[in-house]
Amino acid sequence: MKNKRSINKNPVNMIDISDKNFTKRRAKASVKIFMPPAVIRKIKLGLLPKGDCLDTARVAAILAAKNTPLIIPLCHSLQLAYVGVDFKLTGNNITIVAQARAHYATGVEMEALSACAVAALTIYDMAKTETGDIVITDLKLLEKTGGKSGDYRIKNMADKD
Repeated sequence: MKNKRSINKNPVNMIDISDKNFTKRRAKASVKIFMPPAVIRKIKLGLLPKGDCLDTARVAAILAAKNTPLIIPLCHSLQLAYVGVDFKLTGNNITIVAQARAHYATGVEMEALSACAVAALTIYDMAKTETGDIVITDLKLLEKTGGKSGDYRIKNMADKD
């Protein structure tokens, strides 16, 4: 029997941005990681067996943002001007906020989201020897500026970090 494939009237393709203007672009994203408070304390003190978890996660996030087009198939390759990563540690969770900036013809949302996701996965990898109770949740775009579609800020105030 032949493999029947539907004919897609809108095939996968990269969006043509060659006629778009270069503007300042910025995006901010966040993600949360929940784990037992004892593990959060070890992370704060840098006592995990693999070493300094937050510095490692920060470097991983920056590398992820810079390499987003290698893991998200239709993302444009762009030159980032800045990637920043901040961590907020509370009793049973870590909130990661990543920011990406560029002067380009397309936005940097995927870079900020990728930075958050990979930072969270790095923390998971480094903390998994301490506990299996780790949950990564709430990956979201908080805001973006620049470009034809205008500025965006998350609408639900309860979802802001």
